[in-house]
Amino acid sequence: MARPTIQTANPSADAAAVLRRLGFALLFFAVPLASLFSRRALVVMAPLAVVLLVLAAALDGSAKHPREKLMALAISPGGMAGLVLLLWAGLSLLWTPFLPQASERLLNLTGMALMALAGYLAVPERMRSANLYILPIGVGLAALIGIPLAIRGSSRFDPEGLSLERGMITLVLLLWPALAWLHSRGRNLEAIGLALAVAVGALLTRDGLPFYGLAAGALVFVVTASMPVIGSRLTGLAMAGLLLFAPLLPFLLKPLADGILGPKSPVAASLGVWRRIILDEPLRLLTGHGLETAMRGRLFGLLPWSSPSTLLFELWYELGLVGAAAGSILLYQAVVRARGHRATVGPAIMAAFACAYALGCLGIGTTQVWWFTALVVLVLIFVAIERGQFRTTRPKAVLSRKA
Repeated sequence: MARPTIQTANPSADAAAVLRRLGFALLFFAVPLASLFSRRALVVMAPLAVVLLVLAAALDGSAKHPREKLMALAISPGGMAGLVLLLWAGLSLLWTPFLPQASERLLNLTGMALMALAGYLAVPERMRSANLYILPIGVGLAALIGIPLAIRGSSRFDPEGLSLERGMITLVLLLWPALAWLHSRGRNLEAIGLALAVAVGALLTRDGLPFYGLAAGALVFVVTASMPVIGSRLTGLAMAGLLLFAPLLPFLLKPLADGILGPKSPVAASLGVWRRIILDEPLRLLTGHGLETAMRGRLFGLLPWSSPSTLLFELWYELGLVGAAAGSILLYQAVVRARGHRATVGPAIMAAFACAYALGCLGIGTTQVWWFTALVVLVLIFVAIERGQFRTTRPKAVLSRKA
């Protein structure tokens, strides 16, 4: 007589499940809500969530083959370009005039990269749907709360409205993985409602930056959804090409800006400053001025206050041709590799790329820690959603007749 199997309790697996649920609740629910009220919420909650995920993976052993995964990332073209970019940023400490501040920034960049790798390895190979449904709930609730805050322009926790602007930018970034998950589950009406709520909040924000980033992402989403292969390649080429050939922009756009906006407009003035910097120091285009010189240079009079506040100018000014070339390769390889994801997730990934890139080009503080943390959170959420696509339809039962 066969004995019935007795299922014994596994305290490690139970503890890991609780820690993992808490970690994803922080990333999916607490981060979009708390970012509307506190500027430090994202920087504090994201590392805590990654720590919880790493502990959960250590308890139940869900992180399989970590060395193989790290080696595959390191030897890929995008991984090598990222390493070159980080090493060149470290080498630029030799000629930067702001060594203490640049060293701190390099340490922050290294910490963000390590946090992203740890979170990538800690995300389980198969995500539970119950954990992933927390994301659209958190983004939707944050959007509903953000709309009246955007109308008033601030909250009692944030009288100046600085946290609200950062919170709306974070919300615009997290919208795309939320839409990808809802669309992959056939909940298109909920996805449309979520997108409308976030769009209204972004439109009502005092600074139009969140709405511009959302519009750029929406445009790329439509193009990539209709032409997956061509759309992703065009997106990668546009982002990489714009970064690589950015020094040509002040010469090409300056006459257009003078004619349309006027020579005394802020845009025309910033383009003029950029052009003078290139003409006065052409050799600096090769090496750059060193890490942290773009922002600190304005404070100490090395750069005019009217110099461009954009990722394109700052990367070239600080790291030169080597940094720009490595960044271009990294961007293109990241976009092309993301093209291989499922059709329900790929367009949203491209839209998130375009949204983040547009925000960086339009003047978001790309050197600040909260921005790097937001990008790490965005990447980890997309990794989780991709690993939740292992089964999108229920298996059908097949009845066979016995002879």
